[in-house]
Amino acid sequence: MEFKNNEPFIKDNFLLQNKTAERLYFDFAVSMPIIDYHNHLPPDVIAANQPFAGINEIWLDGDHYKWRAMRSLGVPEKLITGKEVSNKEKFDQWAYTVPFTAGNPLFHWTHLELQRYFGIKTLLQPSTSTDIFEETNKQLLDLTPKSLLNDMKVEMLCTTDDPIDDLSDHQTIASSNQKGPEVLPGFRPDNIFGIEEDQYLDYVMALGDVAETEIRDLDSLLAALKSRVDYFHQNGCRISDHGLEFTHAADFTHGEADAVLKKRIAGKPLSADEASLFNSCVLYELFVMYFDFGWTQQLHLGALRGNNQKLKRQLGTDVGCDSIGDFDQAKNLSKLLGMLNDNNKLTNTILYNLNPAMNEVFATMPGNFNNDKVEIQWGTAWWFLDQKDGMESQIKTLSNMGLLSKFIGMLTDSRSFLSFPRHEYFRRLLCNTIGNDIEKGLLPNDIVFFGKMVQNICYHNLKEFIKHKN
Repeated sequence: MEFKNNEPFIKDNFLLQNKTAERLYFDFAVSMPIIDYHNHLPPDVIAANQPFAGINEIWLDGDHYKWRAMRSLGVPEKLITGKEVSNKEKFDQWAYTVPFTAGNPLFHWTHLELQRYFGIKTLLQPSTSTDIFEETNKQLLDLTPKSLLNDMKVEMLCTTDDPIDDLSDHQTIASSNQKGPEVLPGFRPDNIFGIEEDQYLDYVMALGDVAETEIRDLDSLLAALKSRVDYFHQNGCRISDHGLEFTHAADFTHGEADAVLKKRIAGKPLSADEASLFNSCVLYELFVMYFDFGWTQQLHLGALRGNNQKLKRQLGTDVGCDSIGDFDQAKNLSKLLGMLNDNNKLTNTILYNLNPAMNEVFATMPGNFNNDKVEIQWGTAWWFLDQKDGMESQIKTLSNMGLLSKFIGMLTDSRSFLSFPRHEYFRRLLCNTIGNDIEKGLLPNDIVFFGKMVQNICYHNLKEFIKHKN
């Protein structure tokens, strides 16, 4: 399956459907720097700042979006993640897959990335695979992680780091005199909520080791976590993140949570209610810590992870077998935010939903708790939703039920150094949405006003939102 017409289809007015949208994008949005406040880029690669081994390393290895598409097409697993086949064979399989992704965001992203990073405007398909493979590999000989980030005007990015990470790579980046964006750690303590998992006590022991604390009860566990929050803070961290199916918000007392942890340390099995009670206590206490340190906190809610257990055992986590979950969200989320608010411990918070049926739920939650000191944001369309329809729906729903003018915009949430054109994608959709409303007479024809609003959404709002506190 191939396109007969191989002319570039991503033109200057890509996604911009009228002249007003074009003016908003080219006169205001395109010049704004990028703050990527949540991604999964490996800090060790940024610290080393060496040229990449080839296009597969930077584009295909570890990209479960592409893996998922290839599996859906029936590509054999060995040609996706296998160790025994060449990079060219794997690239050819991706080139074979790309025409079939027409209508999927991967089709747009693939050609945006080829054009923005490598100047390649031809469509990727089997007949162009060899030329594009050779040209991208040739150009990558002279490209480093920091040069790619600089080319995309990335001013700052926040990685995703486990509490037990030593952050030595971030220290190397911070002490480097090479030009590049500010790279800050992001505190992601998901593993502390797996108390029912077989390997949980091993993780707790590792946490105790790095915190130089013997964890024997709830107080010592919380002390160890606070020690790591303090360590991350000293290394520039000002943002946390939690990837959860739903918000833990069961009723608890410290005594009850302490008893659950001691029971687990003693090797006894826990009930689901006991695990929920413990997780609710720890999540609340972490959120109190974030307030005390002046951090921003994030909640990514609703992913049903690791559905293909066979593939998970074979390849591990984050390999393309996750999907949208249908968990209850509103009541627990309201309860946790309300508890923090009642105790004056609610810090700036970003909420993300994966299930689009929850758009209105998440759009209306921030308005319950916003005030002159605390700002709650509904974050950008996430994961399966960060595509054209998902972003447009999120923007429209936020406009209807919140304040689009205060929105903090896009992030990549990606492991790829080639993913930053997603910010361009979002900005074009934002300008097109506003431009359409202006041309329909639904908004005043004031380009300067809405141009400033676009710039705020793309950059200024976020910079103010996550600014460091003493």
